[in-house]
Amino acid sequence: MTTADQNLAALRQAMQRHGLDAFVIPSADPHLSEYLPEHWQARRDLSGFTGSVGTLAVTPQKAGLWVDSRYWEQAEQQLAGSGIALQKMGEVAPYTEWLAENLQEGAAVGVPADMLSLTGKRGLEAALAAKNIRVEHPETLLDEVWPQRPAMPSEKVYVHNPAFVSETAAEKLARVRAAMKEHGADAHLVSSLDDIAWITNLRGNDVPFNPVFLSFLLISADTAVLFADHIRFSAEAAAALQAAGIEARDYAEAAAALADVRGSLLVEPNKTAVSTLRHLPESVRLIEDINPSTLFKSVKSDADIARWRDVMAQDGAALCGFFAEFEQKLAAGERVTEFDIDGMLLKHRSRREGFISPSFGTIAGFNANAAMAHYSATAEHYSVIEGDGMLLIDSGGQYWGGTTDITRMAPVGTPSETQKRDYTLVLKAHIALDETVFPDNIAAPMIDAVCRKPLWQAQCNYGHGTGHGVGYFLNVHEGPQLIACAATPNKNHAMKKGMVTSIEPGLYRPGKWGIRIENLAANMPVPNPAETEFGEFLYFETLTLCPIDTRLMLPAMMDDNEIRWVNDYHAEVRRRLEPLTEGDAKAWLLERTKPLVRA
Repeated sequence: MTTADQNLAALRQAMQRHGLDAFVIPSADPHLSEYLPEHWQARRDLSGFTGSVGTLAVTPQKAGLWVDSRYWEQAEQQLAGSGIALQKMGEVAPYTEWLAENLQEGAAVGVPADMLSLTGKRGLEAALAAKNIRVEHPETLLDEVWPQRPAMPSEKVYVHNPAFVSETAAEKLARVRAAMKEHGADAHLVSSLDDIAWITNLRGNDVPFNPVFLSFLLISADTAVLFADHIRFSAEAAAALQAAGIEARDYAEAAAALADVRGSLLVEPNKTAVSTLRHLPESVRLIEDINPSTLFKSVKSDADIARWRDVMAQDGAALCGFFAEFEQKLAAGERVTEFDIDGMLLKHRSRREGFISPSFGTIAGFNANAAMAHYSATAEHYSVIEGDGMLLIDSGGQYWGGTTDITRMAPVGTPSETQKRDYTLVLKAHIALDETVFPDNIAAPMIDAVCRKPLWQAQCNYGHGTGHGVGYFLNVHEGPQLIACAATPNKNHAMKKGMVTSIEPGLYRPGKWGIRIENLAANMPVPNPAETEFGEFLYFETLTLCPIDTRLMLPAMMDDNEIRWVNDYHAEVRRRLEPLTEGDAKAWLLERTKPLVRA
């Protein structure tokens, strides 16, 4: 038996002991984080699928893993021979409907209570209600089938360098309390780790790539309690909490503390786990809405944006060094693999001022591997970068003054004219959105089509969204704004001044190649507006500074404005990065920012 077979057999035996007809393992922790501490990586370890998002559902006869289009190819490869069927989200019924179809009347479904949000539980129960299928939360089942479960994180919590912070924790608490009052809430529970890190101005290392720490924050009109194991706090962090008027109690006490809440409690149901509220009195009225801090932290101050500009220059200089080294290695005939790219990037970024860590796992895909949008090379599985084609590199860094996320394509050998055509189409799409002017407060999904127009006209498309919000030395994927045509617009998607969002159209041909070009941009007011009658309008100020390889562009496909955009962008990149580079990195920068001209 394979490891996957053994895992499924053990899980089914445990289901039988607990009287369950199905068991669901989401990709989640009690804070509904995107990236998970090892302690909650059950779906990965039990299924063998290593992608960051997926839902495993198991019955005595069947098992399925639901993943979105970013992971279809990866999941198909990793699930082969496992007994777990790939379920392509968007093309098949959700796992909730699959359970309803495959289970008998009155069956029981188990889900870990600390891996299921309030919203998720309601959706599951609604899907199963017609057949009277009940949802249960067995506390010990996962531990029974996962004996090597990793321990809880225990690294130190530290203060976000005050030189890079625009607002004190006390000031942020005051803003949150004002919002609580507007909601009519007596108390507010914050479960999402990025919100807590933002409010407290503290950071940690509990979640890969995101500088956050396991915690809950309970706020009332006159108290604030941070539930995070206090022995982990540095002396400086403990002092900062005291100065902000925040009491520290152990992480494990959070659920029990909610037993003392009275009146009304504000929670975000998508970010609050079922287990967290298990002791909340039934008399407490739940007020469900987005965390006010999520809206506050999405709008960066002018000082934050200014520091971010400096970070982008440092990151861009690091990338110049990386690409210079990469091209030299290929020219010298050295063996370079996809797996090598991450280490090379880290070496160059680590030399830059203010660098803390990568902001996500580097995606480096050559030719066909790049068609998997979230492909990840490993020490065991990778491709050698040789022959002809294109290398996609999506990477980023965490700095004291901001978070970076950038995707660039690098030609290898002699790319084909068809590859260049696809690349130019993606570039045209990127420029189309980058140059867009849009009304203040417009729902972000509404502008997605602007980006896709050049691709649609060529009858091409891509399956992922076009842009996500980015945190300020926080999560690389941050809401509430989301530029995605698949998203249903709502009030929380409003584009506001100071938001920082990615622009990353793509084009993917499975088994052949994938292309993506990504910059981060800040929403800024249009200077010297021609009209004011129709309200304020915003534009994208490009923050990312790194050449976009002109060797892959087909100028004949581009209009004069698009060529001007490329040349203006490269002139700014050269101006900003030349003082920060030297030697081979500077030579590479100057070569790659030469003006693009028609043949």
